[in-house]
Amino acid sequence: MIEQLIKMHWLSSPLINTVHGFSTRHGGVSPEPFNSLNLGGSEDLPGNIEENRKRALGEFQIGMHQVSYLNQIHSATVCQAKIGKQTGDALVSNEKNIAIAVGAADCYPILFYDGTCHVIGAAHCGWRGTVNRIVRNTIGEMVRLGSKVNNIKVAIGQGISVEKYEVGGEVIDQFREHNFPQTCWQNRNLDLLEANKFVAEESGILKENIWCMNRCTTESDFFSYRRDQGKTGRMWGVIMLK
Repeated sequence: MIEQLIKMHWLSSPLINTVHGFSTRHGGVSPEPFNSLNLGGSEDLPGNIEENRKRALGEFQIGMHQVSYLNQIHSATVCQAKIGKQTGDALVSNEKNIAIAVGAADCYPILFYDGTCHVIGAAHCGWRGTVNRIVRNTIGEMVRLGSKVNNIKVAIGQGISVEKYEVGGEVIDQFREHNFPQTCWQNRNLDLLEANKFVAEESGILKENIWCMNRCTTESDFFSYRRDQGKTGRMWGVIMLK
């Protein structure tokens, strides 16, 4: 039973050949509505979140003393990873044994990996970060650390699907004004997955180096802020050089 729970903690990408994963909601200790593997937020009991992080990260043999994570503000700000919490919406690192983590519950967690130059990144991509091209900013900061764009593999985790993501017309207008193609929306439904793929390719990432989970957070395996009307848990995308 314990082994089954551990296997449910994380989903991974075949493109990334280092420690990484996108968490599900299974295998933790939190009660409803945060059941069960809630890794963040402010409404669940801190002890539950601490135990959930211990269980989930334990699969990778990582402790919280090795994790760089974020107070996320829906910006396009990228931080150089340091152990503990920083403010922004993406992290980059070329240091071994520092795990970088971003949280999500409809926004897309995106992981970046350059296995040749040994640089990693992680970004939290809601619509505000996406329209301001946080993916491009993350890639740029990786290049400053010595990465080469052609080497970077991009893994896009679970997020809200275009069918479930109706937004105001003013949001669509912002994407139009920031020169996103019309393939990034359908009437008033925004396609965050397509928009972030567009930015990655626009930034020079090869199509064959982009992997998409193609799972919607409104599915029962995940937390969804919109589905659960704001009272829900948080998932993490995590990556580390070892």
